[in-house]
Amino acid sequence: MSRVGENTLLTIVLDRAAEPRITSGMASGKPQLVVEFIQARAGRLPVRLEGDDLLVDQVQIQSSPGGVRIALDLFPDRPYAYWRKTHPGSGGQTLFILGLKPDAAGSRTGQMRPSAPPESPPSARREPGYSAAPSPTEPPLEEIKPAPPAGNVVPGSLAELRRLMSKAEPLLLSLEREGWTVSESHNYDRPGQRFSRDFTLLNRKYPGLAVKVVYLPANSPGTPNIGIISLTTDQLRGETVAKYQNLRQWNFSRIKKDFEDVGDFFDDALKPLRVKLREETKALVLRNSAVFTNFVKAASGNPQVAEKVMSHVREKVNNRFEGVQYTVSENPLIILNQVDFLYVKVYFLDSH
Repeated sequence: MSRVGENTLLTIVLDRAAEPRITSGMASGKPQLVVEFIQARAGRLPVRLEGDDLLVDQVQIQSSPGGVRIALDLFPDRPYAYWRKTHPGSGGQTLFILGLKPDAAGSRTGQMRPSAPPESPPSARREPGYSAAPSPTEPPLEEIKPAPPAGNVVPGSLAELRRLMSKAEPLLLSLEREGWTVSESHNYDRPGQRFSRDFTLLNRKYPGLAVKVVYLPANSPGTPNIGIISLTTDQLRGETVAKYQNLRQWNFSRIKKDFEDVGDFFDDALKPLRVKLREETKALVLRNSAVFTNFVKAASGNPQVAEKVMSHVREKVNNRFEGVQYTVSENPLIILNQVDFLYVKVYFLDSH
């Protein structure tokens, strides 16, 4: 699940071409859009993904012998249109993208009105080798029980990360030379199989910044291990951050106390704070431009990719938009996110 401009994207990676059944309905008094892949075999699947705070409250995933069911719980009174697109991914995979966007001409009940995809839909895909799964984000901690502490890496060491992610070794060595150290690490297991690892790297020279690492080992033949490394501004602190994080905790009943409808909450409360966050995180990145430039150079091996990232960062913030995402490299896949907390995320696919 990602946001690119005004589009909310759900990207699903398949090991072969397949068209899902898409239906709308109501569940627990809320509108719902359901994507079903009949008779699909599920890869590693979280049971829940966060929404986008605009149209989608959350995404619930269920797998059964009958297939994979992905339900988007939508906010009431937020009319939308949707489009769908299928195109080839890497290694014989297929990417199915479901795109939603606000639709002022729609009904106030959230009824969907299908629309054609944009001529050039925004590219923010993620290409791990799942059989049928939403594109991976950092695993939701509330859904996955941590393994015993004995499996954790020793804080301060990057040696294990280099062993796990051989294709990311140049980037990891660069981070180690610059003084980044592992401050946290966790294992997440499901019965009978290792699900994922995550790590947080900090550097006292760069307050406000962090490096987040997620490692997803392959669990079926022919699929790669997936390493995701992000340089993020989510350690930023201040009044704007505190207000934004507080608003993110509001539930529907709390919103209705202060706003006539959910749309007013997003337009009048969240959106201005998102714009301010873009300004503040942009300033943080420009103060530490060498850190971001070196990160992208080490990840891609291409100085031009690093310059492309920084040119996007230097663009004037448009007050009409909360933020955008850019795909700045395909191999490795590198995404620049400017929604909320700015980050650069790199995906490494590695078969052992």
